[in-house]
Amino acid sequence: QVQLLESGGGSVEVGGSLTLSCTASGLTFGDYTIAWFRQAPGKEREGVLCLNRGGGIASYLDSVTGRFTISRDNAKDTLYLQMNALKSEDTAMYYCAAVQARWCSSQIADYSYWGQGTQVTVSP
Repeated sequence: QVQLLESGGGSVEVGGSLTLSCTASGLTFGDYTIAWFRQAPGKEREGVLCLNRGGGIASYLDSVTGRFTISRDNAKDTLYLQMNALKSEDTAMYYCAAVQARWCSSQIADYSYWGQGTQVTVSP
């Protein structure tokens, strides 16, 4: 059974850093395009960054450009999100999602598998 499991969330002060991880099982990790989404209280889930199976990156939020970095380690079946210079507006539940497709997408309906999320709280 395919499973994605996020970890690394927590509470951090404004300006701090966190690294989120998403570990996959039940699939061949290198065959999948994988993305990070987030959902803040009272808002809809939105795409953050995507890393396709060929190594290409797509960014969907101007507000995180230059602060967030997506990467993957296929040997460890793990996706990462390095978050620096965190702002209170980054507070959200962060989800990883995967699809066996060549290209990235910001649409939640395009992804086949989802993790349960990890909470990131940035204190103002």
